Amino acid sequence: MGAVPKHRVSKARRDRRRAHHALKGFHLVPCPECGAMKRAHHVCLECGQYRGRQILPAGE
Repeated sequence: MGAVPKHRVSKARRDRRRAHHALKGFHLVPCPECGAMKRAHHVCLECGQYRGRQILPAGE
């Protein structure tokens, strides 16, 4: 026998179980070089720098 539900799960119980499944927003921090908001531990998309090094061409 497979896993077969014995009783129907109500909409309220189902939705309470899924209450934590929503996507969370990004954690944004100001870039130390240009001041634009960027994701923490990611290359700044405005100036192209990461940890003081030029990674991408500026403005890409």
